[in-house]
Amino acid sequence: MKRFKKLGVLLGILVVVCIATFALTHYEEEQEQIKNSDEIILQIPADTVISLSWEYAEEGNLAFHKGEDGWLYDEDEYFPVSEEKVNDILSEFEAFGVTFIIENVTDYSQYGLDEPEMTFHIGTEETSYDIKLGAFSTMDQQRYIDISDGNVYLVSEDPMDYVSASLSDMILDDDTPGFENVVDIRFEGTENYMIQRLEDTNYSYSDDDVYFTQKNGEYLPLDKSAVTQYLNTITSLDLLTYVTYNATEEELTEYGLDEPELTVTVNYTQMDQASEDQEQIPGTCVIHISRNPEELAAAEEAEAKGENAEAVSMYVRVGDSQIVYDLDSVDYGILSDASYDDLRHQEVFWADFADVTQIDITLEDTEHTLISELDDDEERVWYYQTEEILAEATEETTEDAEETTETEAIEEPETLDLTDFEDSLNALSANSFTAEIPTEKEEIRFTLHLDNESFPTVEIVLYRYSGTECLAVVDGESVSLVPRASVMELVEAVQTIVLSQA
Repeated sequence: MKRFKKLGVLLGILVVVCIATFALTHYEEEQEQIKNSDEIILQIPADTVISLSWEYAEEGNLAFHKGEDGWLYDEDEYFPVSEEKVNDILSEFEAFGVTFIIENVTDYSQYGLDEPEMTFHIGTEETSYDIKLGAFSTMDQQRYIDISDGNVYLVSEDPMDYVSASLSDMILDDDTPGFENVVDIRFEGTENYMIQRLEDTNYSYSDDDVYFTQKNGEYLPLDKSAVTQYLNTITSLDLLTYVTYNATEEELTEYGLDEPELTVTVNYTQMDQASEDQEQIPGTCVIHISRNPEELAAAEEAEAKGENAEAVSMYVRVGDSQIVYDLDSVDYGILSDASYDDLRHQEVFWADFADVTQIDITLEDTEHTLISELDDDEERVWYYQTEEILAEATEETTEDAEETTETEAIEEPETLDLTDFEDSLNALSANSFTAEIPTEKEEIRFTLHLDNESFPTVEIVLYRYSGTECLAVVDGESVSLVPRASVMELVEAVQTIVLSQA
């Protein structure tokens, strides 16, 4: 009996709880009304805001205020704040719209707003705004928002997407320009010389050459693609990870930037966008690169002992900026390779092969001549001639000119395919540069006749140097060591041409 009585009491309690739960749920449904909305709930003009901060639940907060000369970081007024990044954030609240409104909210916890993921604080001279960001709705993954007006809102654009917990994302980074028209490039430090951009000169046999440096009064051409890559590396520097934003003299010394390894100055001109006449105005970009002196010394000592060296930190500084940035190894490698040998042509011959009109070849003490002419399509057609055949052709041409009553047709020689020869010639590229005098056997010699008044011929002689390299001598001057395999491919291409005429 007591048992049944006890069960009855429990059932009664259960019924009461169920009724209470149903009543509470029904009450909340009546209290919290959800409806679609395209309402603008906040209109905060950016130019009226004098303070801005946001705090993350777990990652701390960032706070800024407007000073006389712009925005300042609350904790350190020396931090260079990006006005653009602040304005980008504030622009989101100039007309802040929503997609749903939940009215008469009593339980903010179900929306994640009792402990919001992030809270914005925006202050003006007249008022302040607290904007809490809660959880996402399960149905459409929109963010719940609370602006302390008794309602909860759903927004399709999440304000958290526009901010970060990292101070570095708010820095006014230095930038490097795109170089529209380079005037010159100057190097100081590990390299000390100047590159000039000069158009329409006769300093090179290639029309593509526009960058030159002077040596002993002579203008020497540089590889346009190599110089362009160097300039593009400066333009695209990743100036995002700073080491310090207010470098002291002591810190500059610590980073090796009191006396940088290399300072690069690019003088250029660019179009004045404000000028109706599209005038070109001058500009200058200066960068300094260096490595951590202590780490570098330790690495060099380890290498001397045959030990594994630790990585050395690399840095870059733009002009006189107080910001010092980390420099990655790839960009450091490109920027530090700034010597004449780094930026000159690596090819032994770099002119357009279409400008070659005749080739005189000496191979194994035998001379060969390849001559060409333009066909009706202005394409160059090549023929093989020995000196004897050339002499005979000259004699026949003279006799024909003297005859007035009878003309005999001269048989057309067989045309040549110089594709392999051209490819092998283009493949002759320096392993290293040298001024050594040749002492070994001559492998092949050829003179290229060019359609160029300033450079009518270029003579290239390739000498044996070692089992893997040959010495290239151009116009009587030792230039570079090239792979022996490439020279042998050129020799084989010539031998194939000779055998085709046997």
